[in-house]
Amino acid sequence: MPIKTIYVPAGGGFGNVVVGTSEPKAPTKGEITVRIRASSLNYHDMGVVSGAMAPSEQRIPMSDGAGEVIAVGEGVDEFAVGDHVVSTFFPDWLDGEPQRAGFGRTPGDGIDGFAREQVTLPATAFTHAPQDYSHAEAATLTTAGLTAWRALFENGQLKSGDTVLVQGTGGVSIFALQLAKLAGAQVIATSSSDEKLDKLKALGADAVINYRNDPDWGKTVRGLTQGRGVDHVIEVGGPATLAQSIIASRVGGHIAVIGVLSGVTSQLPLGQALARQVRLHAFIVGSRRHQQDFVRAINTTKLRPIIDRHFQLDEIVAAFQYEASGQHFGKIVLDI
Repeated sequence: MPIKTIYVPAGGGFGNVVVGTSEPKAPTKGEITVRIRASSLNYHDMGVVSGAMAPSEQRIPMSDGAGEVIAVGEGVDEFAVGDHVVSTFFPDWLDGEPQRAGFGRTPGDGIDGFAREQVTLPATAFTHAPQDYSHAEAATLTTAGLTAWRALFENGQLKSGDTVLVQGTGGVSIFALQLAKLAGAQVIATSSSDEKLDKLKALGADAVINYRNDPDWGKTVRGLTQGRGVDHVIEVGGPATLAQSIIASRVGGHIAVIGVLSGVTSQLPLGQALARQVRLHAFIVGSRRHQQDFVRAINTTKLRPIIDRHFQLDEIVAAFQYEASGQHFGKIVLDI
């Protein structure tokens, strides 16, 4: 029976998105078939669908997928029919250091993604979902959740008492706020919306800054830390925010460079970076092992993601337009 499938043609473009069908595939050795129930939106996905990061050939979009296993191929013993699973951003990167540049093997970009009702892939392209999570909640982990986890714990070695600066109210930043507070860290958060700043405080932010009203917010962050600066920065803005992030950092501080919301080309303020001896770590999401560790942490801490709004699969363009508006606080989910 054909399954509902979203297609983006070569070149992308919201006006060119097609709601169609595809044929299901039975699992072969080492594969599982998953009934996809939810996918969450990321700016990377929006780039693919909108045409800003357009595919060179027709593509099924969406890098995040969560659902339940409906068939298991020969030799698979990690999963059973009925298990709730969530996809991995790099299905071939199981552990260790990254070996491949770019998004050539990322679902929804280099290969077909999860904007469809069903998929058959190698079992290693998924991990178990957290216990008691809905499919919508699990779908927020693949990209945004794991990026925050890796930034703070795998790369940053966050410890209790550290200070963390998070930018904005997208999925990565809110996950980073929640994770940092669970670890006993202090969090300073920025946004251009006072209403959103109130929501950040309600989530546990110790101090907030409206960066639109305070363009020199890096100095303000230093004032909030008695001149020391923060231990970690979740840098999602890119060229427009990097200089302020360096000012906000302590000497030897860790800046996780993960976003390009204001562009992909930046002039590094090298003098400030050298003077503060900051550790700039640019990276993309994480490995399957990172995700397995993250899921175990969720099962222990009972962290729940913040979901702003749900859309149906065939409302995918409206969902991305809502994301582009900047109104959301947390993740946007497609229910499939």
